[in-house]
Amino acid sequence: MRQRTVLIDALPERAGAYGSGYAVVAVDVIRATTTAVTAAATGRRVFPVASLEEARRLASQLPGALLAGEQAGERPADFQLDNSPAAFAARKDVHRPAVLLSSSGTRLVCAAAGADEISVACLRNVSAQVVRLAEAADRVAVLGAGTRGDFRPEDQLCCAWIARGLLDAGFAAADARTEELVERWRGAAVESIRESPSADFLRRTGQLADLEFVLAHVDDLAQTFLVEAGEVVPLGVPAFAAA
Repeated sequence: MRQRTVLIDALPERAGAYGSGYAVVAVDVIRATTTAVTAAATGRRVFPVASLEEARRLASQLPGALLAGEQAGERPADFQLDNSPAAFAARKDVHRPAVLLSSSGTRLVCAAAGADEISVACLRNVSAQVVRLAEAADRVAVLGAGTRGDFRPEDQLCCAWIARGLLDAGFAAADARTEELVERWRGAAVESIRESPSADFLRRTGQLADLEFVLAHVDDLAQTFLVEAGEVVPLGVPAFAAA
């Protein structure tokens, strides 16, 4: 019988450790993967990138593209949108592709390019992500984006919830750290992330709409999202959601 494993790790610099043989799940709850999932769920094409230069180059090649995101917490002057799930949820121009850049989350997605599969996940699709991985993967690395080298609480919580679902589905924890994080966040209330440094940043910068969006949209999407040829692509509705 095959042994299936799951581990939790963090930071873009660690993504390269999970190459061939791994299904990587990229998590940046506040805010890049929540933004990417929210935009892609509306039918918008979404392209995560790792640098300003790449963002501008790609946007110039995509008719009508929106430049969205931030660097060091600031929206570049020529970007139309911040790294904001609430802003994308409110827009009607879903025909316009989005080129998304963030300080950590999109860098993580791009740094994981050597993995067999890259999923983009957030609190919106924890259950759907677990179902798909339980059906399709043997070695899973759930990676939090982190901020300035810090594995933020909201990402720990989301990673732990995905890993816990896989443990319940018969996976084994690949290391003691994964076991510890799953236990630390078992039964935690999503409201606990209001105390995160990331939440403090949103308060200080007048972007509380994004924090409230995250807290109001937990496990409300029955979709998963793969990165294919540099684009976030939504997959079909899992069987559990259609039942």
